[in-house]
Amino acid sequence: MSGHSKWATTKHKKAVIDARRAKSFAKLIKNIEVAAKIGGADMSGNPTLVDAVQKAKKTSVPNDNIDRAIKRGAGLTGEVIDYQTIMYEGYGPNGIALLIECLTDNKNRAAADVRTAMTRNGGTMADPGSVAYNFSRKGVITVAHASELTEDDVLMAVLDAGAEEVTDRGETFEVLTDPSHMVAARTALQDAGIDYDSADVEFVASLQVEADAETARKVFRLIDGLEDSDDVQNIYTNMDLTPEVQAELEDESD
Repeated sequence: MSGHSKWATTKHKKAVIDARRAKSFAKLIKNIEVAAKIGGADMSGNPTLVDAVQKAKKTSVPNDNIDRAIKRGAGLTGEVIDYQTIMYEGYGPNGIALLIECLTDNKNRAAADVRTAMTRNGGTMADPGSVAYNFSRKGVITVAHASELTEDDVLMAVLDAGAEEVTDRGETFEVLTDPSHMVAARTALQDAGIDYDSADVEFVASLQVEADAETARKVFRLIDGLEDSDDVQNIYTNMDLTPEVQAELEDESD
């Protein structure tokens, strides 16, 4: 029975991973469509599209899907892409602040999905502006740790390109810029021969709150619930985890 039980668990885990992968693909495709709609299908003149495509490729989205998304977004297939961005604000367990970014063609559905996920997973909705003031838009570039690549190497590459901060996050280096300098910073990395994993404009908390392992588990459960909605595109929090808490959570997931 233990063998069968293990197989059932493995099958369940695979189903969960496959479902999350499919949802991740759908969100990445949406990003590509929006980028192509705003800036056109020509990658050479649309840096936002370049970053959206790179992110999709690094997540193994098939090239055919990427090409179709670019054409759809740019209006080359006759389909109409009409998404609007809506931000919701709320609090998770122990007062962790949440900004929930939706990209949707149905505002009522998105609002209902977000409220339901928050209610079921220990979160509460907040009034507009009550959470957002603690976040500011930043260009965020992640660079994977590579042999002999140091934080100083990354800093030297982006210092004259408008980078504000470089932080070692363990498995990656994180470069923060003003959104208007993000393209220049990622170009500077490439010119220095440093490959970057992703480049996105995100909401970054100006003041982070340290969370213990139990709080982190609850917040991640809430985030999982929110991400079940196809309309939820990104979730930003002010939660900060110490290396010790991260190690404890990673041990549990092994």
